[in-house]
Amino acid sequence: MNSGELKRKCFLIAVLVAAFSAGVGVSDMFWPAIGAEGNYERLKIFADVLSIIQSNYVEEVDTDDVLYGAIDGMLETLDPHSSFLPPDIYHELQVETKGSFGGLGIEITIRDGVLTVVSPIEDTPAYRVGILAGDRIIGIEGESTEGINLIEAVKKLRGLKGTQVTITIMREPFEAPADFTITRDIIEIRSVKSRLEEGRFGYVRIVQFQAKTAEKLQEHIQALEEESGYLSGLILDLRSNPGGLLDQAVKVSDCLLHKGLIVYTEGRVESQIQEFSAGKIDVAFDGPIVVLVNGGSASASEIVAGALQDHERAVILGTQTFGKGSVQTIIPLDDGSGLRLTTAKYFTPKGLNIQATGITPDIIVEIEESELFRARAQTEKEEGEEVLEGHLADEGTGGEESVEELPFHDIQLERALEYLKTWEVFGKTALHSRSDEISDPLAQ
Repeated sequence: MNSGELKRKCFLIAVLVAAFSAGVGVSDMFWPAIGAEGNYERLKIFADVLSIIQSNYVEEVDTDDVLYGAIDGMLETLDPHSSFLPPDIYHELQVETKGSFGGLGIEITIRDGVLTVVSPIEDTPAYRVGILAGDRIIGIEGESTEGINLIEAVKKLRGLKGTQVTITIMREPFEAPADFTITRDIIEIRSVKSRLEEGRFGYVRIVQFQAKTAEKLQEHIQALEEESGYLSGLILDLRSNPGGLLDQAVKVSDCLLHKGLIVYTEGRVESQIQEFSAGKIDVAFDGPIVVLVNGGSASASEIVAGALQDHERAVILGTQTFGKGSVQTIIPLDDGSGLRLTTAKYFTPKGLNIQATGITPDIIVEIEESELFRARAQTEKEEGEEVLEGHLADEGTGGEESVEELPFHDIQLERALEYLKTWEVFGKTALHSRSDEISDPLAQ
């Protein structure tokens, strides 16, 4: 590229940046006290630096790489969730929200400067090898992740199906870091799963909020009601659900609320000041609800839990949630790339800002993440071939259990069932008499 072409490219970049700022109404965010002339002076400095690098750097550089790197650096000064999405990553993100994408199956963030697992997604390679919410990824393929940004981490972690990547994990019980080698796969996520508990209680797990999650939730609840004849209560499991689409969190809440505010957002731009209320979707279930949450419940999960808690529509049971209360807007750019920009914070109906604090359960019931992982693994084993129509019966056990029962249980799920039974006997007030500190009347 000659100097004339480079200058024309830099000029076009300057024009695009200015046009983008005006187009989304956030020009004040970039230069709050500087006029248009000041904007172009700074863009000229950027263009000059780019020109010097192109002409004088010791090795020939790819201009796109330099530009993308500059954008990355700019966004890193904002917050961990704002990032630039090169065309390949942007394409994968679009696919991911529809339920199929390549990779390991983990949601990651930067927390306190460290690459951290928000949650492994159920039934994915990372989940199966035992990656847990809160794990700190301190190395990828033997290289330190210190100072890494999210997009760099995504590029290193994703790859072709069947290839492997080794990540180094530090976890609170570990005395030393441990390596986990994970085989990449195409991630096919079943957003909603369900089953009956004890013949009359519905258990519905939302793994991630995707394009049709609310619709699937309604279908599962209807199927459970038809199977049981009458549901006495519902357990909504949002544990280790890293979030997903905001509109689906709103719709899921709407499925369970008759009316009222679900969530509201506040940002610097007028279009980001919004309120979302219930009443647009028919209520899918009108009985008692217990919502299960933990440290891996984030973002959209926290919206649902917060809305149901504030309206006293459900009892929230488990442990403190992750605390991701910001809204990211995905803005497509002309070259096929995208900008993931934090544009607002969201608040529960009573005004709780979830960011960095999370949702505090009404009832605290502790469980080790590793125990939850093992409990789910056992459940998946129990719900294997025997639930398939026409499976072969084991006639050689003489009525004895053919699989040894593992010495652990999902304590949070058991406690949720106990509360629903209490609700049956004593009524709604037994579970909704809240004080500043709610104790657990079923605790031993």
